[in-house]
Amino acid sequence: MAVTGATELLAIWEAGLAQQGSGRALLLHRAARPETDPDVLLSVPLGERAADLFALRRALFGERMQVTLDCAVPECGAALEFELDAAELGAARPRVPEGGLRVAEGGWTVRFRLPCPTDLAAVAEEAAAVVEAEERKKEELAAVAEQAAGAQDAARRRLGARCALSAVRDDGREVLGEEDLARLLPEPVLKRFAEAAEEADPAAELALNIACPECGAATPAELDIAAYLWTELDAWARDVLLDVHLLASAYGWSEPEILALSPLRRRYYLELCADA
Repeated sequence: MAVTGATELLAIWEAGLAQQGSGRALLLHRAARPETDPDVLLSVPLGERAADLFALRRALFGERMQVTLDCAVPECGAALEFELDAAELGAARPRVPEGGLRVAEGGWTVRFRLPCPTDLAAVAEEAAAVVEAEERKKEELAAVAEQAAGAQDAARRRLGARCALSAVRDDGREVLGEEDLARLLPEPVLKRFAEAAEEADPAAELALNIACPECGAATPAELDIAAYLWTELDAWARDVLLDVHLLASAYGWSEPEILALSPLRRRYYLELCADA
């Protein structure tokens, strides 16, 4: 794990301002594994990317992660604050059997690979395009919600089709092509694939169930380490730039000179400025 310096981190942050979620996740992953080709990073299992980002988080901001969310019970709405351990969450790595995930169900035998970042970006873009198109045609909220649910189902089918390495029916016919697989794969096969992928790559989606200390109800939540780490990086970058502004105004130093100072020395100089 390469620990990136302040100048490089600011460059990553600046580049990420023009990106959305998937683009920012790739920038962070490249910071975690700078020696790896970006195309390779886009094809690793989601749990492997999560483990790399948890390791980067530990290197930059430490192991303890502060999380805040609201109780899911509307009548309660209490703020839930708790800590997570980045080392513990990042310990799980994908475990893929040789030859991929094999699903035999409903007259089909299908081998799947684990989903990767490219798959998620592709199906998310397709689902968003479907919903956007339907929203332009439909004004009724119920119709829009129904179309959104249909888009989610289509995205799930597309994800299964993209991850299929081979698909053979009981009559011996092999089904080839993403379009045909997305149309023909039975629901039980897709369900078994989702279950097998979750078992083989448990860190791909980190689901939390937090008990509310006020009402006792459990509040479900998902932890997206890429989004969490980006939020922390954004806050850090804005604080550092404020430090640079204050020290440059007080001493006339350049940004590279200020960033070359250790955080402790920067803080000391800022305290001197405040006391002046």
